[in-house]
Amino acid sequence: ILEAEYAASLGIDVVITDHHECKEVLPKAVAIVDPKRRDCTYPNKNLAGVGVAFKLVCALGGKERFSEIFSRYIELVAMGTVADVMTLSGENRTFVAAGLAALAGTKRPGLRRLLQETGLDKKRINTVSGGFALTPRLNAAGRMGVPTLAVDLIMTRDTEAATHMAAQLCRLNDERRQLVSDIYDEAAEMLVTQKVPG
Repeated sequence: ILEAEYAASLGIDVVITDHHECKEVLPKAVAIVDPKRRDCTYPNKNLAGVGVAFKLVCALGGKERFSEIFSRYIELVAMGTVADVMTLSGENRTFVAAGLAALAGTKRPGLRRLLQETGLDKKRINTVSGGFALTPRLNAAGRMGVPTLAVDLIMTRDTEAATHMAAQLCRLNDERRQLVSDIYDEAAEMLVTQKVPG
């Protein structure tokens, strides 16, 4: 709320998209697009955050640009929906089915390289392989303190840079997994060596 108020005080128009339950007091913004708003009549309440943003982009683009927008972003919408572990019914099912099919022939060099790094370039991509191979690597960037790396990978048109970034994402994901494993082992050891009440 404070950030939106500050932006408004600077004369910045703020549009907020979200897919979580709303609080009683909404931030000050030009628009708050969230299917879970109490006054929202949109029938699909289970969109991922990326789905809400995508629907806004489609609305801003207009009906005449829908096909162009759909083909340009649907693979990203699919990955975000899978990563958010959303119910795969209705629009979400359509987004994921179309997006994973598009991902297999992606024109984005970064995603092509990431598919190669994970071995998915030679397999059929589905929600399981996408959910366990692609999205954790993209999420690892933010969790390991390099949040722009995933965005840079998706946006780059440079094949050589894409190769390096995809490899770096895979390394970061390995480090994240090791870190989680170490934390688990440490917690388990503490339970064994310390008396736990109860």
